[in-house]
Amino acid sequence: MPDNIDDIALGQPTVGEPELAAIAEVFRSGWLAGAGPACARFEERFAAVAGTAHALATSNCGAALHLAMLVLDVRPGDEVVVADYTFPATAHAVAQMGATPVFADVRPDTLTLDAAAALAAVTPRTVGIVAVDVAGQPADYDALRAVADRHGLFLVEDAACAAGARYRGRPAGSLADVATFSFHGRKGITAGEGGALTSDRGDLVDRARTLHTYGVAPALTREGAVGLPIPSFTELGHNYRLSDVQAAIMGVQLDRLPALLDARRRVAERYQELLKDLDEITTPVTGADREHPWQAYLITVDPSVSRDRLASALRSAGVRTTIGTYACHLQPVYGSDRECPVSADLFRRQLALPMHANLTDEQVERVASAVREGLAGLR
Repeated sequence: MPDNIDDIALGQPTVGEPELAAIAEVFRSGWLAGAGPACARFEERFAAVAGTAHALATSNCGAALHLAMLVLDVRPGDEVVVADYTFPATAHAVAQMGATPVFADVRPDTLTLDAAAALAAVTPRTVGIVAVDVAGQPADYDALRAVADRHGLFLVEDAACAAGARYRGRPAGSLADVATFSFHGRKGITAGEGGALTSDRGDLVDRARTLHTYGVAPALTREGAVGLPIPSFTELGHNYRLSDVQAAIMGVQLDRLPALLDARRRVAERYQELLKDLDEITTPVTGADREHPWQAYLITVDPSVSRDRLASALRSAGVRTTIGTYACHLQPVYGSDRECPVSADLFRRQLALPMHANLTDEQVERVASAVREGLAGLR
């Protein structure tokens, strides 16, 4: 959120009376807890958006990633190739299984996993690949699928930022064996927090559904049963459920999705027009075979310019900004000896500009002016 009322927020949800009405309906129903009727309705609708047979609502994307690793049977000692340029939650899910995330470098244009780097990272201990749709733009899934199939590996799509994106006509969420989404406050559609897991494989989603409710069938499955059904706990699970209050919000957000995507794309196009002539920055590149949902707008600052000083200038002008994302192999938690030079360079040089569906033309122009003035002050 902005520090001052006139500051331009980095991200901002689009919510209002329809979401409040949906929450009120849940209140009247009496079922506010997780994995209830509102969740079931949202899951059916979100599966259609993702182009998959199944969807499971989760408490957040990190939970969905952990469930993906669990149902894909990642074990201690395994290796999983992970796209390096991503928020560390992606690799955390692997490490939490006692497995090793093996970081692979990304493309300098789309920022997504380089299929050749993924192939080079495969060893006899490798069991899978996790690609990331950076800022929402899908990775090269056909090439990555070829690598996975060649070595008998699973493929996971970390689509945390990608609701509404498409790759070669196929929606994000349908591009791998399992996909995971985030509904955090900065995402294209949001309930403040929340997530989802999608797949065409019913066996994987069924097991994930049990594991996300402590290892027992959700209570909704016993509604209307005769007698007193007492479920059995079959596995050690977790409480990874989305509440029905959040699911109701997400139902309205799905109604808004087409308009939100259009608004973000207009903002991105305007930024491109206003910033394309600046030699000191590189604006984002969109692959010709994919539709970008613009969860974030990331500029890359020339090495001759201090990215951090430019960020300070933007903040002084009332424009919120932050880094692009993380080069995970550099994070001390992993103790990695991998080298991912493209990701490391992006980590040092990228900035996220304000991007959300509520930005006005005047605000976009103000951001662009602040970038120009900030660069001029650093020359």
